Amino acid sequence: MTTRGKIVIGLLIVVALYFGINKVVSSGAVFKKADTQSVLLNSIELPTAASNGNRANIAVPLAALPGTTPAEKGTPITWEVMAWNSQMAGMLANGGPRTTQGSAMAANGLDLQIVRQDDVAKMQADLVKNAADLDANPNTPGLIVSIMGDGLPGFSAVQEQLKKAGTQLQIIPYSVGKSFGEDKLMGPKEWLDNPKLAVGKTIACYLRDGDQNIALKWCADNGLKVNPDETTYDPEAVNFMSASDFLVAAEKYIVGKPEQRTKVVNGKNTGVKIDVVADAVATWTPGDVNIAKQKGGLVSIVSTKDYSNQMPNIMVTTKRWYDAHQKEVAGLMTAFAVAGDQVKSHPEALKRAADISADVYADKDKNGAYWLKYYKGVSEADRTGEVVELGGSKASNFADNLALFGLEEGGTNIYASVYKTFGDVQSRLYPKELPSYVPLDQMLDLSLLKNMQAQYKGKAVAPADQQKFADDEIRRNVSKRAWNIEFNTGQSSFTPAAERELNQLFDDLVVAGNLKVAVHGHTDNVGDPQKNQQLSEDRAMAVREWLQQKSSSTFPEGRVQVYAHGATEPVVSNATPTGKAKNRRVEVVLGN
Repeated sequence: MTTRGKIVIGLLIVVALYFGINKVVSSGAVFKKADTQSVLLNSIELPTAASNGNRANIAVPLAALPGTTPAEKGTPITWEVMAWNSQMAGMLANGGPRTTQGSAMAANGLDLQIVRQDDVAKMQADLVKNAADLDANPNTPGLIVSIMGDGLPGFSAVQEQLKKAGTQLQIIPYSVGKSFGEDKLMGPKEWLDNPKLAVGKTIACYLRDGDQNIALKWCADNGLKVNPDETTYDPEAVNFMSASDFLVAAEKYIVGKPEQRTKVVNGKNTGVKIDVVADAVATWTPGDVNIAKQKGGLVSIVSTKDYSNQMPNIMVTTKRWYDAHQKEVAGLMTAFAVAGDQVKSHPEALKRAADISADVYADKDKNGAYWLKYYKGVSEADRTGEVVELGGSKASNFADNLALFGLEEGGTNIYASVYKTFGDVQSRLYPKELPSYVPLDQMLDLSLLKNMQAQYKGKAVAPADQQKFADDEIRRNVSKRAWNIEFNTGQSSFTPAAERELNQLFDDLVVAGNLKVAVHGHTDNVGDPQKNQQLSEDRAMAVREWLQQKSSSTFPEGRVQVYAHGATEPVVSNATPTGKAKNRRVEVVLGN
């Protein structure tokens, strides 16, 4: 037999084994009915390691694509999703808007109906209604909704209504994918080199959600003052213009219609009326595409390709349904894991997922090719001829989820940092709308994901996406910010007060997972210049070592660079104690 023939027969055997296992699972021979008990996820057939032990060489064989005929059997569940490319793995897992024969979802005994829902408030209301329906009839189909992970703190405001219904929010401990460039702040090209040009300008966006978070983080990283009140205009701050959704935000820039604001100075109302227009937009696909094709003039200032951990697709449901349907949740995660490897590994699977996306999102002018194109992300010329980056998302597999939730060796719970970072930001800026947010540990139980991990401990799995950082200097700055990290006098050791600042720095850098980090040490002019030079280096090194010890996976070799400046670059005069204190600083530059 020829080598080619052996390969073909080998692949056929793998596919047969894969569907044989899933058939056993769907028949109930592996999963048996049990209330609220954890189960072993035997239906995942993970690939074995290459003989040389190199994880990067692990092959994920192409499985047969799901059919198109609805399965019409299994436990019914509704999954509400926005039109968002991060859901490609979920689309393939289901085979269509409703679970189809031969799909991973059908193999796990589920009948999932995927419904487009772009209105976050409607998602919240639907969860409350579903909680009440489940209370009246436990056989009511469950409801799961997908939202931007950084937007969950704001979404968690629905908790009070759910408590009245006798339940609360519960996170499905698995993410099907994330935004990787698709969500972005688009602004004038000049902002790239000089972020301070954004001061006095106005950004259109859907407030208190993921896209505004990108703009808020960029402002914070660059030390720019933010005016959170969308009804006023502050010439000394970055202002916001409220839009009902991400597409309307793009439309406000395209149309350019002025909106009247009251001018404020130092927080005081001047009574002066000012007309403002949208100078920039925080949006996502197809909002970014609409801007480029219909008007142009804006480029990507910063996106989830830079803040690569900011926006995982997080699924939430009610604890009432979750606790009563552990088997179904495990099956859901299993189906997503199998499909995630397929979408990430095989163009045929990704194309099929894009076609299913087009059916679910039902935009008559956007077919599967459209969603596929902008899932991958492209650089195209806009109407002015400027080349802009559009789209960009990633599917996640089992290993990506271990990394996201901190279950890999040397890892950190990335999502916990994301949740706290943006929960704190939104709560501080909008205390009336979000006086507090639900602690993550009240919604997230990683038991099922740990069960999955334990089952395959010691076995090879398809590897997670890993960013490799070349040992070279940052060529394009995204942000620059001074951090008030306190050191003991004349030493590189931290004071007790430094801990809070270091933890905030850690969370901020975890969110910006795709960016290199340059730590610049500075001193005042007291003492010997050579000793100051060495002290500034030692302090910058201390920050790097602290970050790497806290999470070696998030801060691999090459990501954090150290620079020492001694007293050569003061930001103010050293003539006063206050000035000296400002010059004793650590500056962090993010870039690529």
